[in-house]
Amino acid sequence: MAGRGDPPEGTPEGFPGGGEDEYRSVVFDEAFVRAAHLQEFSAQERMGEHALAVRSRHYSREGRSGSRQALLLVLLILLAFGTAIYLGVRNPYLPPADQRAEPLRTTVVPLAPRGPVAGGAPARLFDHSPAADHRVGAAGITLPVAGRTTHFAESQVVTALSIAKDYLVATSLEPDVLSGATVRPPRLLIDPDQLAQFDRSVESPADDGRHALAGWLVRFDPRQVTLADPAARVQGTLRFEETGPDTLDVTADHTYTYALRPAGQGAGPVTVASLFTVHRELRFRFDREDLRMHRAELLTSIVEAGPQACGADTTGALEPLLAGARAPANGGGPAVTDPYATGRPAAPSLCGALAPGAQPSL
Repeated sequence: MAGRGDPPEGTPEGFPGGGEDEYRSVVFDEAFVRAAHLQEFSAQERMGEHALAVRSRHYSREGRSGSRQALLLVLLILLAFGTAIYLGVRNPYLPPADQRAEPLRTTVVPLAPRGPVAGGAPARLFDHSPAADHRVGAAGITLPVAGRTTHFAESQVVTALSIAKDYLVATSLEPDVLSGATVRPPRLLIDPDQLAQFDRSVESPADDGRHALAGWLVRFDPRQVTLADPAARVQGTLRFEETGPDTLDVTADHTYTYALRPAGQGAGPVTVASLFTVHRELRFRFDREDLRMHRAELLTSIVEAGPQACGADTTGALEPLLAGARAPANGGGPAVTDPYATGRPAAPSLCGALAPGAQPSL
């Protein structure tokens, strides 16, 4: 006999316990019911004007609580980010800002010969002078073996040395710079803080220890002299040292020997030329921004050049004495300096005697 609630023919074969067993694994606990987004209207409510059988449930308290927690988390992240920015700005241990470059200090010393200037063909003059074994042009400006310092990597040291060499080539060997046709090559390599001083030295050179053009570059007056041999002879050294956690100094000490002749001789082989020697000692300073921008700050420049007359104005273009010329008899005396003169530092003119061994031995 079929049990109560069973169909007359009994429980269907293959379904133990009837259809109720099919849903026994599904448990509608209280949390599941509260989380449901739809809720069925009651029988009383369905008899009213409602056309739908269900209505949307408002989010549960747990849902609202989760939203508040998410919002609180976002606020905490923003607060932490803002605090980090504030501490970064206020951090007293950040690297110091770059300081402005100091003005270049210049000293130009003309060297007067004790006798007549030797003359001859350029090749013969070079062969019989101390420059006989010097290298030609930029090959004479060699870089030393570079290594890292306490605060600068080896690559940064090499960069500083390379910038210094570029400046020496631009100011001592570039034909258009030597003749005064342009100053652009060296100007591109100078720290922006020193450009005003450089431009004034070009436009209005002065013997005040700051604005002697010869302190920045080598220039000859093209109306007076021209190169008898385009290839100068060069020899010297480059040295580097770290002078602070953020500064690297390079010292360049080189001698440049030029073969010159009077301007206006025209084309053809040069039979009478003379040698002119310039000894330059430049000290460069680099900070990390200078290295990145491929530029340099010049600290000091000491130039000794001859043969020249001691009374010559060497603040602008150099004034070489050419073959056969002599220095004036009174050229060895110091220039007159007025201690009461205003508007310029009291920088006395200096002069030296050109050593006899510096002249070609013909």
